[in-house]
Amino acid sequence: MTADTAESAAERGAGRLVPAVVRAFDVLELFLDHDRPLSTPEITTRLGLPRTTVHELVKTLQARSYLMPAPGQTGRWQLGLRTYQLGSRYLETLDLPAQAQAVARTVAERCQETVHVAVLDGTDVIYIAKVDSTHAVRMVSALGRKLPAHCTAVGKMLLARLDDAELRRRYPARRALERLTAQTVTSVDALFAEIARTRAAGTAREYCESNPDVACVAAPVVTDAGVTAAAMSISVPTLRWSDERADELAALVTDGARDLSRRLGHRD
Repeated sequence: MTADTAESAAERGAGRLVPAVVRAFDVLELFLDHDRPLSTPEITTRLGLPRTTVHELVKTLQARSYLMPAPGQTGRWQLGLRTYQLGSRYLETLDLPAQAQAVARTVAERCQETVHVAVLDGTDVIYIAKVDSTHAVRMVSALGRKLPAHCTAVGKMLLARLDDAELRRRYPARRALERLTAQTVTSVDALFAEIARTRAAGTAREYCESNPDVACVAAPVVTDAGVTAAAMSISVPTLRWSDERADELAALVTDGARDLSRRLGHRD
């Protein structure tokens, strides 16, 4: 994106912005898409700005510790300490339940179904955010509710993100799994098979395993460090469930989980 493009897009959404500030951020944001230091000529070419303008921007950003010379690479620049400090401060101020509630609301508006965000607690899941469906027939749930992970889509998604050694520690071979409905998986072998399918698909599904009238699909929420912090799900009464609808909701919940992940600092 050129500086002119960035300015015009920003101006449409927020009125007149300060061009020099926009260009400074354009320089910094180049480093989001590159894992290596950039030279001043590269920055100039990518942004389509005059060389003298880029030189002044780079020197200003260096003076404020937002850029620094790349060690052992003369004429190349990398992000400076101040960017790390700002990022760390942002992460310190994040409130996962609040961010989850905001994103869940957006997803629910798009699908008109119940959306949950849950975290893993041992072999259970705890719901930390929830937005109800607008339909008269809908799933009834509550914030703070705890359910066995093995019979929920969010639980299977969170378990799928653990390594095999940790899974075996939490689910010894002879452990009996609680049955909530006739569809609930009750053997560790069957659960591990479900987890393998979840890993391959990238999303988790469950059909009437925790509630005899509800099906769900879920996707993972990841932090800046690549750690799975939560999972987001869409729950649908079986009367509105079909293979086609499940695929649509899987795409939608994946988008929502990615949005929440970005809010937590994760980069795709």
